[in-house]
Amino acid sequence: MTDLSAFPITKKWPAEHPERIQLYSLPTPNGVKISIMLEEIGLPYEPHLVRFDTDDQMTPEFLSLNPNNKIPAILDPNGPGGKPLPLFESGAILIYLADKSGQLIPQDAAGRYEAIQWVMFQMGGIGPMFGQVGFFHKFAGKEYEDKRPRDRYVAESRRLLGVLNQRLEGRDWILGEQYSIADIATFPWVRNLAGFYEAGELVGIQDFTNVTRVLAAFVARPAVERGLNIPKRPA
Repeated sequence: MTDLSAFPITKKWPAEHPERIQLYSLPTPNGVKISIMLEEIGLPYEPHLVRFDTDDQMTPEFLSLNPNNKIPAILDPNGPGGKPLPLFESGAILIYLADKSGQLIPQDAAGRYEAIQWVMFQMGGIGPMFGQVGFFHKFAGKEYEDKRPRDRYVAESRRLLGVLNQRLEGRDWILGEQYSIADIATFPWVRNLAGFYEAGELVGIQDFTNVTRVLAAFVARPAVERGLNIPKRPA
């Protein structure tokens, strides 16, 4: 039987199936990237809910796996060389799981780097900028009478949506006909911007018809529908 006892995180979140990939997450845009990916590729995994309302992400056990105190993180008992691999950062995890499974990333070198560049586009642009819109539009930013910070992030989010919209012109997915980790990285954030953040009208999401078209195709995928609710939030 696989032994993960050397990893302190398993003291707080015991593994019922230690032979499976252990996922420590919450169904946020970054978190569901990995649950969707795992549902898409079919690798066995065991999800564990990291609750922000009880500061689970700040506990010594979680910090032992991710010192940056962010979700998601994984512990793969069968990593490279057959040794357990702890890993954090959603983009890195997506690339790792794509390589491990041989799925959802082009196998040729040029295509692989094309996919990675669009994952980095999401990590460096879409995620941070959409998150700032959420802060200034839905959360504490509402207390600021000065709307210049909000408007700055709205303008940048529209610019990024324009880049994505242009990329999707005449394409089914970001890479073309092939659905990939680039889509899994990107579209949970687009969905969150218009949905949870309630900022669709603010950014004029209806202006980006290719983005909304592909978003609809993305959320219609059975694996996406499942992954969006893993781990289940507390009742």
